[in-house]
Amino acid sequence: MASFSPLFLPNPINFLTTKPVTSQTFPSSSSSISPNYKLANDKRELIVPRVASIPYQPINVDYLEEEFSGHGVTFQGIGDSCVAKMALENGSTAILMLPTGLITSYKAAMWHGGTDEMLHSSVSDEEAKPPAAAAAIQGGVSLALDFTTRDGVSWSPSNWALQSIRGNSQDSIQVELINTDSGSIVEVKYIVTLKEDELSSELVVSNSSSSPVQLAGCILSHLRVSSPEATYAIGLEGSDFFGRPPFSSDFGIIPPDFGQKTGIGFGQLLNQMEFWRPKAESNGDETKSNEGESEEEMQGEETDNYKHLREQMSLIYTSAPRNLTVIDRGRRNSVIVGRKGFDELYMLSPGSNHELYDKYSYICLGQSAMLKPIIVGAEEVLRVGQDLYNPNL
Repeated sequence: MASFSPLFLPNPINFLTTKPVTSQTFPSSSSSISPNYKLANDKRELIVPRVASIPYQPINVDYLEEEFSGHGVTFQGIGDSCVAKMALENGSTAILMLPTGLITSYKAAMWHGGTDEMLHSSVSDEEAKPPAAAAAIQGGVSLALDFTTRDGVSWSPSNWALQSIRGNSQDSIQVELINTDSGSIVEVKYIVTLKEDELSSELVVSNSSSSPVQLAGCILSHLRVSSPEATYAIGLEGSDFFGRPPFSSDFGIIPPDFGQKTGIGFGQLLNQMEFWRPKAESNGDETKSNEGESEEEMQGEETDNYKHLREQMSLIYTSAPRNLTVIDRGRRNSVIVGRKGFDELYMLSPGSNHELYDKYSYICLGQSAMLKPIIVGAEEVLRVGQDLYNPNL
């Protein structure tokens, strides 16, 4: 493993795919994802987007420089891809990768006059095979989303084109990307805005079709910390949570030993999860009893308002506050994570049995629709997103 250099961009591998899924059918209004969402037998299903490899066309960096210069954004081409760096005069910067839409860096201006990296990224070349020894960037802020129509056509936005840049380096910079995977089904835009004290990621979904579309997945953020041992989440007391296996995505970082201490078969559980999986009928009282015991072990209500994140955990909160503060005592800073449009908060801690400031020195938060997908009605526009607010100025 190696530390991530923001200006290094590997060839893309294993990105989310766009392909029809003929075996899927859109659920009826009485299903678990309808507007009147109900729990069936108090069970919740986890929605997991599919992944596959996608080739990308080379990006014309000279064109981007000529067309979009003068807004505080610079471009650098590496291989067939591009790095866009947003920079404000107060020192705050953000780095966005094209065409994947991955945000690999957010350096926030601090009270002492310097900057501090708020996101955690790493580079892995373990799976690289000569001669195409391509490293894979993981972490940062990524989109792990899946759209499905009533006809069963499913795709995951992974290929983004730059549409516009607004603002300036004095106040704020807004980069607008548009997805090229969905064709004419829906229009999906991804807007990244850098302000003096904030980095926001907003998804705008415009469904111009005559039938609804389902959205599942999350906006996944890896927050850099000194160690989970020194990290706390403020404000979760009273929130309902469900224990779930770690959410698997192309850019997610999960320790290989995660869950081994508890003996949970995470790989087995992930393989059993599918979109809109029908609830299995009970085969008897024994089955009902076992399911009840399992559900009881994996859900509860948070009792700690100053939650220590030192232990391994993978939870989905269904009633978390819209703004959550994460404090790192080791680095003596904090970040406020805001949620817009999503009802769920995904939280993963790799645990504190790792070296300080290493690959697993992070806390993962996701603004999600994994237990309860979002329905975008016909002719409707949906806005969802996340804010990373820097209170350290």
